[in-house]
Amino acid sequence: MASSNAWAFDVSGGASGSGSSSGSVVQGGDGSVDIAVYAEFTSAAPDGSGSGSGGGVATSSQVVTAAVHPVCWYKQLRTGAATAEMIENTSDPDLAESLGEMFDGYDQHAEDADGYWYRATCDYRYFLGDDPRDFDAYAREWLDGKTPVYVPAGQAAPESVVDGETLARAAWDAVTIPTATIGYNPMVGDVGATIVGMDTWVWATGDTPKEVEVTATAGSTTATITATASMLTLQPKDGTATCTGFGIPWTEENDAKGTDCKIVFDRSSAHFKDSVTPVDIKVSYAITYTATDGASGSMDTHTTSTTTTIHVAEIQTIIVQPTDEP
Repeated sequence: MASSNAWAFDVSGGASGSGSSSGSVVQGGDGSVDIAVYAEFTSAAPDGSGSGSGGGVATSSQVVTAAVHPVCWYKQLRTGAATAEMIENTSDPDLAESLGEMFDGYDQHAEDADGYWYRATCDYRYFLGDDPRDFDAYAREWLDGKTPVYVPAGQAAPESVVDGETLARAAWDAVTIPTATIGYNPMVGDVGATIVGMDTWVWATGDTPKEVEVTATAGSTTATITATASMLTLQPKDGTATCTGFGIPWTEENDAKGTDCKIVFDRSSAHFKDSVTPVDIKVSYAITYTATDGASGSMDTHTTSTTTTIHVAEIQTIIVQPTDEP
């Protein structure tokens, strides 16, 4: 999203037509819109260790609420009484006439101190593009034909329209993506140690997501965001990782097939605190989105990071000098 120090553009609607007042989205006093965001996570765990029935199925979900500010919205102005007083006390006759045309029917609300006028407005701070000319075109198209709207007390403010890209980015930002968890083999002894110099098989477990689908709706616009990952990225201390997928659990049967994710440790954990070796785990997601207003595109790659630990032991080899004794 564009930074808040970019130039801003705030312009009123034209002199004909009227704004919508359907109020089908929950709008805050600053023009922001509350949205419900639903996320579904498909586990990468190949062994059924997720909370669902295993890898390739949706194993967990998340529902959160968030606030998103539309690029263009209806801004609350004065009450009916205050607006009428402003127009009637304007000393410039031409300006008073122009204001009267803009706030068409203002005299009908001159005694109402509880209802408010709303004006269509747009602000570049909430625009996702980088070119002010694109914003200018977007704003003028949205504002065309929209005049101030009067809303009596107790009725919903005119509906803000959240474009698909803004909605998609706000929905994605609202979701927390679970970090990866792993299993490994060998696991020797009470501490479950792997061995220096051996192939240590590693695989995703639990609700480690390989795919995330997020949906959110604001008014008539629904956005769907899909994030996909293809592998674990492992960075062990004192070792080398080779990982092109999410790994498979070690079994005698799988041993003959091989794995796409393993670590070879070159030193024991004895010199680390608590005698365990840290392993950094990252998963990177490519993100695309579509929306019912025709918007579509991609977002910057999202990466989750966490660190786990693995006991690494070293097998001591004793060489016995042969003798002639029986």
